[in-house]
Amino acid sequence: MGTPQESAKIFGGTASRYLAERISEAGNERLGQVTVSRFSDGEFQPSFEETVRGELVFIVQSTMPPVDNLFELLLLVDAAKRASAKRIVAVIPYFGWARQDRKDKPRVSIGAKLVANMLTAAGVDRIMTMDLHADQIQGFFEVPVDHLFASSIFIPYVEGLKLPNLLMAAPDTGGTKRANAYAKHLGVDMAICYKQRKVANQVESMTVIGDVRGKDVVLVDDMVDTAGTLTKAADMMMEQGATSVRAICTHAVLSGEACKRIERSALTKLIVTDTIPISAEKMAQTTKIEQLSVAQLFADVIARMRKHESISSHFIIA
Repeated sequence: MGTPQESAKIFGGTASRYLAERISEAGNERLGQVTVSRFSDGEFQPSFEETVRGELVFIVQSTMPPVDNLFELLLLVDAAKRASAKRIVAVIPYFGWARQDRKDKPRVSIGAKLVANMLTAAGVDRIMTMDLHADQIQGFFEVPVDHLFASSIFIPYVEGLKLPNLLMAAPDTGGTKRANAYAKHLGVDMAICYKQRKVANQVESMTVIGDVRGKDVVLVDDMVDTAGTLTKAADMMMEQGATSVRAICTHAVLSGEACKRIERSALTKLIVTDTIPISAEKMAQTTKIEQLSVAQLFADVIARMRKHESISSHFIIA
């Protein structure tokens, strides 16, 4: 006989309701009912419309801007705790403020640590997230963190492309470890783009380290925000003789002119996941974005957690 499954309920915040529905469907579970009351001044109050007493509660909510998404998650955790939930797991596919993981200049906050403190104070018992911008953020929490990797979705996709001269590449030096892990697993070479910035979101100069001539390059990163670095790297790869350039990025932030930049760039395709919803308006600006779902992966890990089973088999590479 296997380990009995712990009684649990899955709920979705407003920003990630679409993904919570997919996760519930993938796990053959019913999505719990949550309502959000809104006041005329902008204040809001989420509430569970069914009992959670004695239950293992999973709350699915990515914390991308606006800050309402983070605060709604905090309120849902607090509500579950006050409603006598047995344990509360915050499922945060995209962990916002992760780029603020250290003091990179004087008199700035460490936003990722502050968010971790707020989640802990709200009463969360466990965190489940994907492709953190910096691995050390796991250490900011005083509760267990299940850090999943989109590589378990992206690697089969890349293998399915059957590219004749595959080469993995990092769009900046910060992504070297990630690109190297993909390259080692796939048994291919790697290239690195070295960039210099004067201010955030603006690349001043970039050079390529490695031979990309005649290669089918796949750039890998944890997120694509303005797409400035990514598209500049793709264009430079083609200028240096690459046969084709694709990119795989877990979190599709896609702010500002990102989609228009992607459409104008040398990228053949940008493959992302659904940790962040992409609006129809953004998708209308480019034909180059393909979205893969993380729902089955999260559903499998939730099922294993309910049975108190190991989830290490879901980590293909870091």
